[in-house]
Amino acid sequence: MWKSTVVEHHRLRHDLAVVRLIGEPVPFTAGQSLAVLTPQHPESPRRLSPALPPSLDGKLEFHVRAVPAGWISGSIVSDTRPGDVWQLADPQGSMHIADSTRDVLLIAGGTGLAPLRSLILDLTQRPIPPRVFLFIGGRSPRDLYASDMLYLLSRELPWLTVVPVVEQIADPDWRDEWHERSWVNVGFTVDDILQGTLADVVCAHGKFADSQVLVCGSPAMTRVTVDQLIRNGTPAENISHDPI
Repeated sequence: MWKSTVVEHHRLRHDLAVVRLIGEPVPFTAGQSLAVLTPQHPESPRRLSPALPPSLDGKLEFHVRAVPAGWISGSIVSDTRPGDVWQLADPQGSMHIADSTRDVLLIAGGTGLAPLRSLILDLTQRPIPPRVFLFIGGRSPRDLYASDMLYLLSRELPWLTVVPVVEQIADPDWRDEWHERSWVNVGFTVDDILQGTLADVVCAHGKFADSQVLVCGSPAMTRVTVDQLIRNGTPAENISHDPI
């Protein structure tokens, strides 16, 4: 068990927050998840995937969305404060990017972006990273909570292409005050965004017989996307995802 202290709680949407911590270095690998205990729920662990690769200085970042009836995730989003001490344990998961020259296709639904971002940042340590295509999806543009960061990252890394995908082009007509507070005029334009489900949009780009494919998101999104990729001709052995 390792301890880490919250240094920043940045709420980006009414149901989503980025939590940054620093503490004891945790021996996980990029793409894995950790069992997390918060002071609000010290007996109820929740598995979260760091959005940063492991570091010797113990920096961690988590992206957390409050799910319906999710009392732990809801508490993390609304009640976390700087100074809170989290306990971390049990690194698990085998998602990784193989050390090869094959193209890499990353498919992220919502906060499923977190472990894939960790893997992308980990790739920057390789002398010659593979070409990486990241499809990131949400219900509407407002759900693309990290579009500014991904836009800047894609401009910095010539081997990374980011494709934002939404199911509907128009945002809901109700106001999200947290989105309004965090909005910056940096990122993808409407012309950059493709409309449809992640599975449909990715499969419209063809078969991925020679690519490594990683899928991360809700169990339902992961199941649908993996099934559709296989039906479309992507070999099942090319696809990695967390258990669903």
